Amino acid sequence: MAARSAPSCHLRLEWVYGYRGHQCRNNLYYTAAKEIVYFVAGVGVVYSPREHRQKFYRGHSDDIISLALHPERVLVATGQVGKEPYICVWDSYTVQTISVLKDVHTHGIACLAFDLDGQRLVSVGLDSKNAVCVWDWKRGKMLSMAPGHTDRIFDISWDLYQPNKLVSCGVKHIKFWSLCGNALTPKRGVFGKTGDLQTILCLACARDELTYSGALSGDIYVWKGINLIRTIQGAHTAGIFTMNACEEGFATGGRDGCIRLWDLTFKPITVIDLRETEQGYKGLSIRSVCWRGDHILVGTQDSEIFEIVVHERNKPFLIMQGHCEGELWALAVHPTKPLAVTGSDDRSVRIWSLVDHALIARCNMEEPIRCAAINVDGIHLALGMKDGSFTVLRVRDMTEVVHIKDRKEAIHELKYSPDGTYLAVGCNDSSVDIYGVAQRYKKVGECVGSLSFITHLDWSSDSRHLQTNDGHGKRHFYRMPGGKEVTNKEEIKGVHWASWTCVSGFEVNGIWPKYSDSNDINSVDGNYIGQVLVSADDYGIVKLFRYPCYKKGAKFRKYIGHSAHVTNVRWSHDYQWVISIGGADHSVFQWKFIPERKLKDALHIAPQETLVDSNSDESDSDLSDVPELDSEIEQETQLTYHRQVYKEDLPQLKEQCKEKQNTATSKRRDQAPGNSIRLHFVHGYRGYDCRSNLFYTQIGEIVYHVAAVGVIYNRQQNTQRFYLGHDDDILCLAIHPLKDYVATGQVGKDPSVHVWDTETIKPLSILKGFHQYGVCAVDFSADGKRLASVGIDDSHTIVLWDWKKGEKLSIARGSKDKIFVVKMNPHVPDKLITAGIKHMKFWRRAGGGLIGRKGYRGTLGKNDTMMCAVYGWTEEMAFSGTSTGDVCIWRDIFLVKTVKAHDGPVFSMHALEKGFVTGGKDGIVALWDDSFERCLKTYAIKRAALAPGSKGLLLEDNPSIRAISLGHGHILVGTKNGEILEVDKSGPITLLVQGHMEGEVWGLATHPYLPICATVSDDKTLRIWDLSPSHCMLAVRKLKKGGRCCCFSPDGKALAVGLNDGSFLMANVDTLEDLVSFHHRKDIISDIRFSPGSGKYLAVASHDTFIDIYNVMNSKRVGICKGATSYITHIDWDIRGKLLQVNTGAKEQLFFEAPRGKKQTIPSVEVEKISWSSWTSVLGLCCEGIWPVTGEATDVTTSCLTNDKVVLATGDDLGFVKLFRYPAKGKFGKFKKYVAHSTHVTNVRWTYDDSMLVTLGGADMSLMVWTNEMESYRERRPCDSEESDIDSEEDGGYDSDVTKEKEISYTIRALSTNIRPMFGVKPHLQQKEPSIDERPPVSRAPPQPEKLQTNNIGKKKRPIEDLVLDLVFGYRGRDCRNNVHYLNDGDDIIYHTASVGILHNVATGTQSFYQEHNDDILCLTVNQHPKFINIVATGQVGDSADMSATAPSIHIWDAMNKQTLSVLRCYHSKGVCSVSFSATGKLLLSVGLDPEHTITIWRWQEGAKIASKAGHNQRIFVAEFRPDSDTQFVSVGVKHVKFWTLAGRALLSKKGLLSTLQDARMQTMLAVAFGANNLTFTGTISGDVCVWKDHMLCRVVARAHNGPVFAMYTTLRDGLIVTGGKERPSKEGGAVKLWDQELRRCRAFRLETGQPTDCVRSVCRGKGKILVGTRNAEIIEVGEKNAACSTLVNGHVDGPIWGLATHPSRDFFLSAAEDGTVRLWDIADKKMLNKVNLGHAARTVCYSPEGDMVAIGMKNGEFIILLVTSLKIWGKKRDRRCAVHDIRFSPDSQYLAVGSSENSVDFYDLTLGPSLNRVGYCKDIPSFVIQMDFSADSRFLQVSSGCYKRHVYEVPSGKHLLDHAAIDRITWATWTSILGDEVMGIWSRHAEKADVNCACVSHSGISLVTGDDYGMVKLFDFPCPEKSAKHKRFLGHSSHVTNIRFTSGDRHVVSAGGDDCSLFVWKCIHMPH
Repeated sequence: MAARSAPSCHLRLEWVYGYRGHQCRNNLYYTAAKEIVYFVAGVGVVYSPREHRQKFYRGHSDDIISLALHPERVLVATGQVGKEPYICVWDSYTVQTISVLKDVHTHGIACLAFDLDGQRLVSVGLDSKNAVCVWDWKRGKMLSMAPGHTDRIFDISWDLYQPNKLVSCGVKHIKFWSLCGNALTPKRGVFGKTGDLQTILCLACARDELTYSGALSGDIYVWKGINLIRTIQGAHTAGIFTMNACEEGFATGGRDGCIRLWDLTFKPITVIDLRETEQGYKGLSIRSVCWRGDHILVGTQDSEIFEIVVHERNKPFLIMQGHCEGELWALAVHPTKPLAVTGSDDRSVRIWSLVDHALIARCNMEEPIRCAAINVDGIHLALGMKDGSFTVLRVRDMTEVVHIKDRKEAIHELKYSPDGTYLAVGCNDSSVDIYGVAQRYKKVGECVGSLSFITHLDWSSDSRHLQTNDGHGKRHFYRMPGGKEVTNKEEIKGVHWASWTCVSGFEVNGIWPKYSDSNDINSVDGNYIGQVLVSADDYGIVKLFRYPCYKKGAKFRKYIGHSAHVTNVRWSHDYQWVISIGGADHSVFQWKFIPERKLKDALHIAPQETLVDSNSDESDSDLSDVPELDSEIEQETQLTYHRQVYKEDLPQLKEQCKEKQNTATSKRRDQAPGNSIRLHFVHGYRGYDCRSNLFYTQIGEIVYHVAAVGVIYNRQQNTQRFYLGHDDDILCLAIHPLKDYVATGQVGKDPSVHVWDTETIKPLSILKGFHQYGVCAVDFSADGKRLASVGIDDSHTIVLWDWKKGEKLSIARGSKDKIFVVKMNPHVPDKLITAGIKHMKFWRRAGGGLIGRKGYRGTLGKNDTMMCAVYGWTEEMAFSGTSTGDVCIWRDIFLVKTVKAHDGPVFSMHALEKGFVTGGKDGIVALWDDSFERCLKTYAIKRAALAPGSKGLLLEDNPSIRAISLGHGHILVGTKNGEILEVDKSGPITLLVQGHMEGEVWGLATHPYLPICATVSDDKTLRIWDLSPSHCMLAVRKLKKGGRCCCFSPDGKALAVGLNDGSFLMANVDTLEDLVSFHHRKDIISDIRFSPGSGKYLAVASHDTFIDIYNVMNSKRVGICKGATSYITHIDWDIRGKLLQVNTGAKEQLFFEAPRGKKQTIPSVEVEKISWSSWTSVLGLCCEGIWPVTGEATDVTTSCLTNDKVVLATGDDLGFVKLFRYPAKGKFGKFKKYVAHSTHVTNVRWTYDDSMLVTLGGADMSLMVWTNEMESYRERRPCDSEESDIDSEEDGGYDSDVTKEKEISYTIRALSTNIRPMFGVKPHLQQKEPSIDERPPVSRAPPQPEKLQTNNIGKKKRPIEDLVLDLVFGYRGRDCRNNVHYLNDGDDIIYHTASVGILHNVATGTQSFYQEHNDDILCLTVNQHPKFINIVATGQVGDSADMSATAPSIHIWDAMNKQTLSVLRCYHSKGVCSVSFSATGKLLLSVGLDPEHTITIWRWQEGAKIASKAGHNQRIFVAEFRPDSDTQFVSVGVKHVKFWTLAGRALLSKKGLLSTLQDARMQTMLAVAFGANNLTFTGTISGDVCVWKDHMLCRVVARAHNGPVFAMYTTLRDGLIVTGGKERPSKEGGAVKLWDQELRRCRAFRLETGQPTDCVRSVCRGKGKILVGTRNAEIIEVGEKNAACSTLVNGHVDGPIWGLATHPSRDFFLSAAEDGTVRLWDIADKKMLNKVNLGHAARTVCYSPEGDMVAIGMKNGEFIILLVTSLKIWGKKRDRRCAVHDIRFSPDSQYLAVGSSENSVDFYDLTLGPSLNRVGYCKDIPSFVIQMDFSADSRFLQVSSGCYKRHVYEVPSGKHLLDHAAIDRITWATWTSILGDEVMGIWSRHAEKADVNCACVSHSGISLVTGDDYGMVKLFDFPCPEKSAKHKRFLGHSSHVTNIRFTSGDRHVVSAGGDDCSLFVWKCIHMPH
């Protein structure tokens, strides 16, 4: 019997023995129904102890390893391992899937936890980053994701008492997470001194920010916030694996086998030691515990589940047992009783009762067990061991009979003979030994034929023969009992085998796949009576086959549940059950066998609902009983929609071709032509491979698609409107239930579905990102909110969308074979059906997944191909049309009956209010009643029925019907031949639209003086079309062969047609009858042309490289043109009819003389001078420019020149129609391009009067008519053409500031490297030299002197315990913009510098700070909507976009209370450079610094990313929402302005069009503002402002500023616009201007800064005031009335700020910076008091001890001394050529020390007057000087140098002091050194690349502050000699803190920034006394 179909019996899982205790924890819980939920292998188990019953959840495809219980205790979430692991949320009561969460994790899901209200689920992956992911599980949507930790995470939990907080723990860490926006931010738990840093295994959260955690050591660690506050020592004696919180308290379980119960404050209640109970044993280890009321559930490492009742705690009840460690291989069934025996590597043998579902006996052996057998009398049990021995036990009491060891390797298989006399034992060393049972197992024979290990044995029924299988898959036969091998085939033929467990053999060939030689089937067992065979394989699958099955690749039923390999499978003795055992999952599965006869009653066992198909994949072994596919369907399944080049590939291709282009485009190219074309009418409808794609709209228009165009046809007016949003073939179309919106799906690499409005033809939403290659079916839900789509990728993915939001709701793999249709259930929005090749599936949504069940056909139907499907009048009923002409009627998933409806396939069906309409290949439309009982009416589509008003002719009767739709009293029918017909209910048929049929269309000709054209196609028709407003096909003629070209004669009377067989004919234009025909060639005729004038000659070009010239008058061939090396593609005559121009496939351009055909060579320069009667050539100098940059990948196939020789139209392989100016000389000409055709445009022709362009699409079979719009006509209507490929080569203008900003690279702090070029070994890594006199601890020597002279003697010293940021002097204006704003009606301003957001009060100057950013802020914006008052968004730099804490992010915060509202981690690698809120304030737009300059839209309150798209290949500076919109925004940047629309989740953009203004060029755009009526203003680099209407440039405000316009601001209340630019102040001009709403008049304001040029970076307008931020770090307020300026904020312009000095007695300090200024700041008044311009960069500054003089060291080696009172120069000197790094007055004011980068320190004696003569200097300093400090007595100087060495010198001699003892006794006046043993502790372990740059010890001498390259300020105790000392960190600066000082009295610390040019003033908080 052929195993062509799967067996009709079935297995049902009845019981699973085991529980997964190994490598898992916290996986055992009580549900609300008091059932117990856990998992084993790949099955979730719900066990009811009361009924002793199990239910199974089988939605997983691999091992489950994690489980969480929903707080309501009904739903369960489980996570699995695997390459693409997913999470299932399921109902423990019905064991049905509720939601599937997938596509995020890899490797596996290690932990799961629900939050308090059960809305969110957190999961942890097993990937290398241990990703943590938060889900909205009901919607199947990921909310947030972050890398978890570098090592394994063992447990995660939501804090149930604080919202949005989580805790995770694992190897050597615990992390406390907060979720804000889409950002998960971790803080590591601080173990401190309270406990050891160790692995934390489990945790539970409690009130008051307390967290209890179980550690590997057995201690419990208690955390408050992120700090460890106490430990409970010895809670367990070994690791605590599990902790469970309940109402009463906490339960913990550990490796020591104890359970401890604790109360709510974690005081111990009781302990239960399971090892001591009667069921206990040594080594019992607890993995899971659950405490509910008085019951405790315990799961152990060894796969047991105990239930303990608290008051009888010494009597635990054993609920479940299973095998544990190692693999499970041994299985035997009792010959007479329902018992199974298993033996495992855990050395135990167990006997299970199949009736009671319980373990009834267990015995432990010495060795791991590998196989087992029971003798026929059921008395002896033989066990084969891994060490080569075997043991026989009595089944009755498990006592040993014998133990025999004859072999050294494992025993794999043993079996008793059917007569009970022998035992055969198969071993790994490839031998089989035979033992006599009665002779106390004496060895009586040996079989040695195999060359490999023995895998299976079977005895013959008469016990005379034995067959074996070995590891090579070979089968051997032996005579028994001697063991002689049988080679004679005849002898074996008659043998009947007692059992069949061999995997190789003729009878079981079918279990192997057809084309594989694998050996992955581990075990089979034949059931002779039921004629079925069960098999077990390495993939965890149990299969049922028919037995015997001879042909490879037999059909089967498959069952999943086991996770990895199933090692053994056996039928029970009475064939009631199948037992299968899993190797690695240690589990025993018991399956109930349901024979065929019972199946009829058992329809309730519908195929189990799983994500994996339980009915087997079809195999093709002679499917002779399946009807062959209809030819049309066959053709369609073979269509591939793959493209060599997708349009999406173009940008990359262009990038690759950049070099070519750059060399070529040095010449200035011509402008694109002034004309443009507009699509006017399309002849064609896509019916040949699409179905149900034709509908009536609300207002009775007809919508359908062809090529890449969505068409709306008005049949009253015979006009069309077009949706042109697609860029490749549309494959499907569906209409919204309200008939106003349409969804269309297209071909593409990442294909999209567009939802658009048929009235406005605007896209509402674009859905993409989840399909590949194309979308072949779409459908709306009944409420119109959802959309389903199906892709044409290999697994035909199905996606369910919320289309308005553009969100993917669910996704699933559909089927291997093609799916033709998807239909959403009109009654239940969560259900849908798909139908296709041998496929009908019923789906329902489960969270992020869909669960599909195959239609169950029973005995009614074969597995047929479905072509169409609809739902009926209830949610259960569905109807599908098959490829054989039947209609199948389904209830739920069962086939109820079939009705014969058509001859041939039923292609389309449509449900009506009462009844249905169907259409088939037979060309008949049938109307049915509502149950398909009877057919009410049929309409045959015939020519005879055509009504007179038809727009064309029907080609054949009964065309195949592909689409039907009803409405407006008509039936609309679409045919395979590309016709659209309207059938009146009474019978007449009107033809509305038609196009060519299947086959490529190439031939096109336009008439010489009438608006008609002719086409000829591979569909073997010649057609004539009317191009005037009646738009229809006038005539058609069938040809014997397809044709590729045609041409009208000059008098318009004759039409020549070239055919594909090498013949051509001439036909009469009016009748289309033959005039004459010739057949001279064998290959395709590719072009045919009449000579101009009288049309005397006809040139006929063919693919066999010749052109024949015929004399039309006498019908003779008069010449042949030879000499082409390849096929001919185009020919053109010159005006005299004497010369032919020819193009060939080898890209040759040749010339021949007519009529003889002599070849001519004409120099390329001359070609242009010849006047050609037509030009269709694509080669030559005149059209060099038409070849695109990507010329290798795409060919230009056709061209045509207008009759006035101005515009050249071309068509290419990518479906673009382009217009060029003629002649198009020079490479890569500029053009306008239009997309409507999908792939190749095969031909283009202008009509005789150039009023229209006609284009042909090859594969899309459509004829498109475009109207030509002249330049003058165009002004009235903007055209939508895309501009040229290449950005114009004119540069966008130059400005140094813009270039700097464009090229700046932002370093992130975490990666910063040292700012000074240091070398050598860092101090904490240097070997310490032992000091000469290490004094004994108690000595009589005098006490050590103070390290540091202190100046508050007398007061008690109070250490500083904290620093609080008090003031910041600085503003980031140099490379950011639009970052200063008013808040609170102008009382406050908000801006940023470094990584702090600053709120500055205008009146008082007080500041408050937002300090949550961990790196530089680059942009800032304020929400203008009244609902979101004072809400600010700031974006920062970051490194890669891995969603970790260093990724770039945007913070949204409240400016007044500094609360963070949302954090958005973004995929903008490098940083965020622009942010903008939408009109409603709910959306936020951000732009990245990544190479693509990505633009992203966020719903910031939820942290949800709505849409994202690459913005431009060069820097985008600003993107802003229109002030009145949530969907429109504009981005500007380097040579770039784009107008964007948000449609659903897609971003659509239009480039700004310049072509409307003469000589306008695309410049670099820097700023944007908005006006009413869709006006947009952009500021340019040249100082002009461009004014745009929609996306067209409508005027230019020339020289609005003299330099770049950096900032623009639109005032919302009155529409006035402020601009800010870079200009020199002059009488009339100013850097700030206030304009009216249309930018026509302005008023200029001068900023009185005293700078030579003002450069404005930010403008903002409040009430009567304008706020200005400048490049020079000033923020200035300008009054609108009086133009008065007041400076609010000052800062250094350029950094680093190296010099810093604090006044000896007052709260003043000085700073000196690279910008050549020294500035004096007042901390109390919060302002800059003075500044001195030095004209050179300053490096260091110092006050004299009295504060009356200031010394300044310069970068050029000069130093200057100023008097403080007059700021006059007292003296200056330049003795060195390199920078002065530090300068110091001695404490006695006598000496000045000057340290420079020339490795020297010079001493000057100030008492000798201002001549400043050097009195000494220090030699042999090994590197440049960093810092210097004088000793208190002015006799010594300590110097730290660039090689990490500290030296001490005498003053003023400069002698090097080497005596350590002497050095140790010096008391220093100040300490600013970063080197020396006293400050060893300031160097951190992690400073490989970065350094500590500066330090300062407080005046009290007991505190120390440092600044480093990471931008951190740190506070230490002084001295701090031990390495990596404890400290506090303060963030705020960007990379590199360059200097730091205490002010007098230690009131403040001032730190200076390198990169941020900012000064931070920190207030010191002293410890209380």
